[in-house]
Amino acid sequence: MVRELYIGVMSGTSLDGVDTALVAFEAGEHQASAPHLLATDAYPMPEGLKSALLDVCLGQATTLVQIGQLDHQLGHLFADAVNQLLEKAGIEASAVTAVGNHGQTVFHQPDGDHPFTMQLGDANIVAAKTGVTTVADFRRKDMALGGQGAPLVPAFHKGLFSEQDSTTVVLNIGGIANISVLRPQQVVIGYDTGPGNMLMDAWVYRHLGRKYDEDGAFAASGTVNPQLLSQLMADPYLSRPYPKSTGREHYNLPWLEGQLAALAQEIPEQDVQATLLQFTAKSIAEQVALFSHGGQPRLLVCGGGVNNPLLMRRLAELLPTWTVASTREAGIDPDYMEAMAFAWLARQRIHGQPSNVPEVTGASGLASLGVIYPA
Repeated sequence: MVRELYIGVMSGTSLDGVDTALVAFEAGEHQASAPHLLATDAYPMPEGLKSALLDVCLGQATTLVQIGQLDHQLGHLFADAVNQLLEKAGIEASAVTAVGNHGQTVFHQPDGDHPFTMQLGDANIVAAKTGVTTVADFRRKDMALGGQGAPLVPAFHKGLFSEQDSTTVVLNIGGIANISVLRPQQVVIGYDTGPGNMLMDAWVYRHLGRKYDEDGAFAASGTVNPQLLSQLMADPYLSRPYPKSTGREHYNLPWLEGQLAALAQEIPEQDVQATLLQFTAKSIAEQVALFSHGGQPRLLVCGGGVNNPLLMRRLAELLPTWTVASTREAGIDPDYMEAMAFAWLARQRIHGQPSNVPEVTGASGLASLGVIYPA
């Protein structure tokens, strides 16, 4: 058996920082064993950089110069995050086979006449500054094959969680919520269900100046508004068939403001937050419930949303026949699941192994995703 080390780097739609994970794989020629998480780190996103990225994500007028500068800044940010993890773990760069760097998504448009996705963060800088071969640009090969380019983690989830007699759904609640559906003897299904923390984070930041609603306290102080909830649940994305994916280009503060403007009367700020939390929980639960199979279906939750106890309680209430728990109970750190997935994606690319699931993304065939940037 050969032991290889990989680092996964993930900066999600929440823009709250860069997660890094050092992962070990013990493998034969091609097939990797279950990953072993050796070390993790969270590297902060500078506020100025976050603000500039939000402007791009929300469609503000920009220039090619600004895009190039952001690409450069993010390249250094990701490299610094990797180097900090290496120092923290006491690992030399030469011991790591590759870095899997997702990059920062600024726009994702998988449908229409000219589908595209754009992730910034120059992987050349990451490879040069860390001294570690870097794999990046994971989404576009799948899109070139007619797929959505997202979600990318269901193939990782499939190998991670042993098959049960009942359905296991792995739910990642980042800025956007996405699910991987693992059913006995059936193909994997995965897609974005809709908003995760994105709308709640935007609203609490506007009114309380906080990056997120800690423990769901702001939402708990309000009451769900039935009219607003009904209006939000009528969003056309939610009823679209999968494969599908979405992001900040759809669910954002201007979108929410439009929803509020359509109401007959103004509602209190805390009631908006309470309704947004219920919207997130309900839009997730309605999709998860479609895949119930067996006597003990389970929903394993990861991502930032797992740390919101009110959101977790609402999911459990809406899915009374399911076991709702953190992925920690299955042995996986919920805060670093996606970073681990990109370490796995990097390994698949280095070994020329497929890493997409055509049934999930809609691609015409299997592909080994990512572009290799040698150290």
